[in-house]
Amino acid sequence: MQTEDYQQLGMPPLPGVYRFIGANDTVLYVGKAKNLKNRVGSYFGERQNRLAKTKAMVKAAVKIEYTIVESEQDALFLESNLIKKYQPKYNVLLKDGKSYPYIAIQKERFPRVFITRQPEKERSTLFGPYVSTQKVELLMDLFKQLFPLRTCIHALTETNITQKKFKVCLEYHIKNCLGACVGLESEADYMEKITQITNVLKGQFGAVSRSLKKEMMAHAEKLEFEKAQQVKERLKLFEDYQSKSTIVSTTIVDADVFAIAGDEKTAFVHFLKVVNGAVIHSFNLELAKQIEEETDDSLLERAIPYLRQKFDSQSKEFILSTEAHFADKSVLITVPKIGDKRKLVELAAKNAKFQLLQHQKQAALKTGQPAPAERILLTLQKDLRMKHIPLHIECFDNSNLQGTNPVSSCVVFINGKPAKREYRHFNIKTVEGPNDFASMEEVVMRRYKRRLAEAAPLPQLIIIDGGKGQLSAAMKSLTALDLHEKVTVIGIAKQLEEIFFPLDSIPLYIDKKSESLKLIQQCRNEAHRFAITFHRDQRSKNFITSELTDIQGIGDKLTQKLLTHFGSAERVKQASEADLEMVIGKAATQKMMAWKLTLL
Repeated sequence: MQTEDYQQLGMPPLPGVYRFIGANDTVLYVGKAKNLKNRVGSYFGERQNRLAKTKAMVKAAVKIEYTIVESEQDALFLESNLIKKYQPKYNVLLKDGKSYPYIAIQKERFPRVFITRQPEKERSTLFGPYVSTQKVELLMDLFKQLFPLRTCIHALTETNITQKKFKVCLEYHIKNCLGACVGLESEADYMEKITQITNVLKGQFGAVSRSLKKEMMAHAEKLEFEKAQQVKERLKLFEDYQSKSTIVSTTIVDADVFAIAGDEKTAFVHFLKVVNGAVIHSFNLELAKQIEEETDDSLLERAIPYLRQKFDSQSKEFILSTEAHFADKSVLITVPKIGDKRKLVELAAKNAKFQLLQHQKQAALKTGQPAPAERILLTLQKDLRMKHIPLHIECFDNSNLQGTNPVSSCVVFINGKPAKREYRHFNIKTVEGPNDFASMEEVVMRRYKRRLAEAAPLPQLIIIDGGKGQLSAAMKSLTALDLHEKVTVIGIAKQLEEIFFPLDSIPLYIDKKSESLKLIQQCRNEAHRFAITFHRDQRSKNFITSELTDIQGIGDKLTQKLLTHFGSAERVKQASEADLEMVIGKAATQKMMAWKLTLL
């Protein structure tokens, strides 16, 4: 496969699984990626193919297929499933059929909870799978500490729970088992622990949290603070325990998943084949519409028999993104609204939509039509009568509260998209009081004086949030820097969305539905958001650095402690020496008391 062929694919910068396909649709290699575009691109970059094996694989490939997933973890599961199914020639790892661990709750009296790699759905309630074995073992250790259960492997029945061997078993496992089978713990208490473990594994932390908090408070009332702290710490360890996957499910057995996305001429159907709860295949099918009015359900009715025959599917359940009808009434048709099935449909739909988008982009390139972003910028160039396409746009806005904490922002758009790493905010240094015009003049001067000094690229378009006054102020600085004829500068007034040009008293009105006006508005709104967020941060900092920070020896941290505890500076003044000492210590309290004396 050549570099030019790869570039036509337009890989997304999303997590997923990619497959190098050879002649006769043979899968040569399956790989996972956190970012498909970067990972697959590395096979064709300047440092390409250092290994002879990799070079041979790329040369033998005739195409690359990929499937978008929700997370890097889902990519790991799907990669594992596909490698086990296809046994690709160039994959070395994961061919041994290694499975992922589950946590099982056995369906029996006094249920056991254990780790298994061979899940039996009929005999157990399963949770997982988990990527990290270490995480599963940590979780099981926590269960043993919080909810001690029996660890013996005997099946308990009415006839044998009184046998002597269970007394021996109890003595042997005394640290982990409270002896429910011999009456030392009630069955109701034992099952309550199973309920709490089930809640944790389902992610229903509310019930568990309430139970543990109750236990924690009971320890605290008995002044058993160390035990209360231990319960609190264990509760925190639950927060990031479960590795739930869309690619593997214990609630779905065998099913075929279909989702469709289309436009006037073409549609894409994405197919996921689920066997024993795992996605083992994915495929995109392109369909040409026979008539423009052809509906999604009729297209699915055409596509599904073909795909089932192609992949020899015998599944008796279809999970669809839209309603469709089939002659075979033995097949269960589901259009899910919630749950694991819904997540699978959404995953298939995401892949179908992306394939459609890539198809539209490639069609536009072939016909010479500009892509959407390019089209908008060309329209903006025409509307503003610019010499160059505004690939680089910068927008400025001011923010203050009655002249206090004045700040400004500069946001940057590259190719019609926000370039957030290039955003800058400014504290106003030379202006006192509420003066938007002077603030704008200062900020524009500082921004472009530095850009010129660093020989950094200048924008083709500068947008000033405001009317004639703010625009004139900005132009003073640009003129002083000799940039007034090198860059297009406009101001946008909020009320009527008027566009002002320097030295022109008559505003320009762009159609309210125009894409170019919407881009200008997006720049303006983003600059406003960025400015007001920075202003609020500065105002909060200045609020915290109140009169308390003027006291010698009382810094920001102590001030924060005092305001958090007492609620306001006024209440700090009214606080007794003993109360202050409890919060900030004896030495700082003496300084506070000395300061309070100066207020009398």
